[in-house]
Amino acid sequence: MATESPAKPNKAGAFDIRLIIALLIGVYGIVLTVLGIGFTTQADLDKAAGVRINLWAGLGMLVVGLLFVLWVRLRPLLVPTDESAGESTEDSE
Repeated sequence: MATESPAKPNKAGAFDIRLIIALLIGVYGIVLTVLGIGFTTQADLDKAAGVRINLWAGLGMLVVGLLFVLWVRLRPLLVPTDESAGESTEDSE
């Protein structure tokens, strides 16, 4: 009779959807931040009541992306391992 150790759940890792969302929000945040810093014209500022809206939206998106990454690090998704299929054939004999 073999000693059985409790199955250790695996982390979802790169397949965690929160990382994909963080990546997308982060990329858009970088693009908007760069546009807000270097490519805002006076006409754009006049349309937005003097606010560099691309800059602020980009910084906000970067913060949200970082919060998603922090969420993944602090509360990782655990994928249970399925070892019950191998045990059922041994128990039936």
